[in-house]
Amino acid sequence: MTKKSLYQGHLTTIVLKLLADNDEMYGYQITRMVKELSSGEVQLTEGALYPILHKLEANGLVEVRHEKTNNRTRKYYKLTQSGHHETTHLLKEMQDFLKQMEVLISPIPKLK
Repeated sequence: MTKKSLYQGHLTTIVLKLLADNDEMYGYQITRMVKELSSGEVQLTEGALYPILHKLEANGLVEVRHEKTNNRTRKYYKLTQSGHHETTHLLKEMQDFLKQMEVLISPIPKLK
């Protein structure tokens, strides 16, 4: 299992957390922030990001606002109330999972 595959299972949680912390963002901002926050370890491509955003929108977790900038239409994504609840739920699950992983990978005393 590669480091990349470990992150892929949690990309939705990462995107939701960024939106929760930043009110609204457009796609490129999200990819850039993931790269910056991870010191380049995680590279969220547009090909991976936009299906996540579309699914979040279809599930009512984000709403989209269109804005014209430099003759281009930019889509801004913002969490809905349901999106905030889902983010809280997923972050709690992630914290619980990480606690259990820490216990499981810590040195375990040998049975006598």
